[in-house]
Amino acid sequence: MKNLSAYLLPQPRDILFIGVFFSMLLGGPRLFTNDGDLGRHITMGNYILDTGTIPTSDVFSHTMYGEKLVSHEWLSGMVFALVHRLMGFDGAVFLAALLGAFTILIIYEELVKRGNFRLVALFVGAWVAAVSSIHWLARPHMFTFFFIALWTYWLERVYRNERMNIWTFPALMLIWANMHGAFFAGFIILGAYLAGWLVEFMQGQQTKNVGRQLAFIGFLSFAITFINPYGWRLWTTILGFLGNDYITSHQVDHLSPNFHEKDMWPFLLMLVFALFALGQEHRIKFREALLLAGWGAMSLFTLRNLPLFAVVTAPIYGDLLQSLAVKMLNWLKLASGPRENGNVLRGYVWVVAAVLFFGFVLWRGIPMDQKGTGNVYLPDKMPVQAADWLKQNPQTGNMFNQFAWGGYILYRLWPAEKVFIDGQTDFYGEALLREYFEVTNVGVGWEAILDKYAVSWMLIPRNDEFAEYLYFVDDDVWDVIYEDDTAVIFRRDDDIAVP
Repeated sequence: MKNLSAYLLPQPRDILFIGVFFSMLLGGPRLFTNDGDLGRHITMGNYILDTGTIPTSDVFSHTMYGEKLVSHEWLSGMVFALVHRLMGFDGAVFLAALLGAFTILIIYEELVKRGNFRLVALFVGAWVAAVSSIHWLARPHMFTFFFIALWTYWLERVYRNERMNIWTFPALMLIWANMHGAFFAGFIILGAYLAGWLVEFMQGQQTKNVGRQLAFIGFLSFAITFINPYGWRLWTTILGFLGNDYITSHQVDHLSPNFHEKDMWPFLLMLVFALFALGQEHRIKFREALLLAGWGAMSLFTLRNLPLFAVVTAPIYGDLLQSLAVKMLNWLKLASGPRENGNVLRGYVWVVAAVLFFGFVLWRGIPMDQKGTGNVYLPDKMPVQAADWLKQNPQTGNMFNQFAWGGYILYRLWPAEKVFIDGQTDFYGEALLREYFEVTNVGVGWEAILDKYAVSWMLIPRNDEFAEYLYFVDDDVWDVIYEDDTAVIFRRDDDIAVP
């Protein structure tokens, strides 16, 4: 009976998993409806599933049609397309929630394995969830969120000379490099471990064997990244994108965090706590200092790195909190803290039950989001009604579209319509992005740009300044052929529209 209760009674890790899982499911449409990227990934995945080929040239836009394409998220696109075919957007949200919840579960288990109290592991897991929640979206980066936890904690095992199969690293990297472009983060972390090994080796605290294993992991994993549909162009595309300040500055998640926003406070608290704890005579290893300082700096530079910072440094915060907890227990003259035990670690009844239950609820089409709308693109965020109208009234000629709507338009209207631009800015490049903003800002020569790409009609936000200009200033050239509260469609008055 005692053994049975160890399996059936919910433990802190079960509560943590279910809490994160349910929180993400409650987000519902918020996980994908603010931009059209999920729609683009599903469209890409459907193309691969339907044709049996991975596109190496563009077939989705009229501005770059036929140009060499590097889709570094093609495999995750396939996965999202598959779950979408099974469960619609419920499947995409369910998948994202699974990745998020299991990542937090891995963090909890890792901290317990390293000797932290259960309550310390629970607190750190919840803290990481709070920091990373700003980027909980149904998009490929959730795979990186999951993979970086495995990669970092596996490296720690190698560093501690624990039993670890070296070949698991290139196997993971093979999947990661085809899932999401942030796979290079794994090599940044590996570099910190190599630097830490070198320092400790020179101090006589590390062995040559660990250094050889880390170097071998790096060599194998780097070599295997070239096993992708695009070869070396995968690396040049990613590095070219990261090195382009103009492109990254026009993406919200590449901007620095704004600490006046409450969502950023858990991350700010992490930084402040690290400074406080390390000022109390706590010492951390050189590799840990590199990870803490390096990822902290990268997170201050771009908020996209906040979830990765939280995952990578979670064991460091666990050790700092553990030290404070032990001091508190000693001060209270208590012998020990609530550590995890073997019986508790055995069962995952509640985890499995939660996955099956929530999966069944979504499978039945029961809304789980806070507003009760279900997992659909919301008409106040995306041109849902305009896309419905265009299906009934297809237009001739090339389109100009709002940047963030590109993926949604592909999802709804491709292949009948090809976009001007979408969220894959590393493909479209700086030149086209500048032309896009020249048009929307009504800059000098904006009309010449539309002529250059033979644009006959435009699908843009109804309340956008560009739309207001076309309504009231340039209404002798562009006619309104459709409008609703969210979107408006303009067409050149010298072109023939399909009514």
